[in-house]
Amino acid sequence: MSSGERSAVGRRELTYAVLLCLAGAGLALWAATRSWSVELTVRPAPLPPVRDTRSGAALLPWLPALALVTLAGGGAVLATRGRPRRVLGVLLGAFGLAVAAGGGYGLVADVDGSVSRQWPALCLLGGLLAAAGGLWTALRGGGWPAMGARYERPVRTAQEPASAPVDPAGPPAPMAGRRTTEAWNALDRGEDPTED
Repeated sequence: MSSGERSAVGRRELTYAVLLCLAGAGLALWAATRSWSVELTVRPAPLPPVRDTRSGAALLPWLPALALVTLAGGGAVLATRGRPRRVLGVLLGAFGLAVAAGGGYGLVADVDGSVSRQWPALCLLGGLLAAAGGLWTALRGGGWPAMGARYERPVRTAQEPASAPVDPAGPPAPMAGRRTTEAWNALDRGEDPTED
C-alpha cells in the first residue's frame, strides 16, 4: 500500500472514529435530558394531581456532564496526534463506557412512577458508540493524520542535506541575518531593510 493510500485510509478511519464519538456522546447527552420517569401525586378534589417529571440528569447528575466531556474529547481527537491521541482514545473509551453504564442503570433501576425505558436505552447506545470510537482511536489513532498536517513542513529524512543550498540571487547579507518581523517593522517605519 502506497503512502497516499495509507494516508487516505487513515483520514477515513479518523473521520469514522470522530463521528462515532460525537454522535454517541451527542445522543447520550440528548437522551439524558429527556424524561425518564413521571410520578403523579393525587391531591384532594378538586385539585389536579401533581406531575413530577425526572430526567436522566435529575436521576444521575453526573451523566450529562460526562457526556459533554466525551463530546469535547471527540472533537479533541482531531487536534492531537501520536501517543496523546491514543491516550485520549483510552479516556474516551472509559467515558463512553461510564455513560453507557448510566443508561444501563436507568433501564434496570426501580424508580417511582411511570418509567420510560427508551431514553435510558438511547443513552446506553450513545455511550457504547462513543466508547467504540474511543477504543478505535486508542488502537489505531497513532498513525492517523493530524488536523492541518498537509500544511506542515515535511519531516527531513536522513538522505536529505542538513541545509538547502544558498541561492545566489537571494537577499543581501544584511537582510539574511534579520528576523522577518524586524524587516517588516523597518518597512513600516519607511526604512529599507536591505541596507545596513
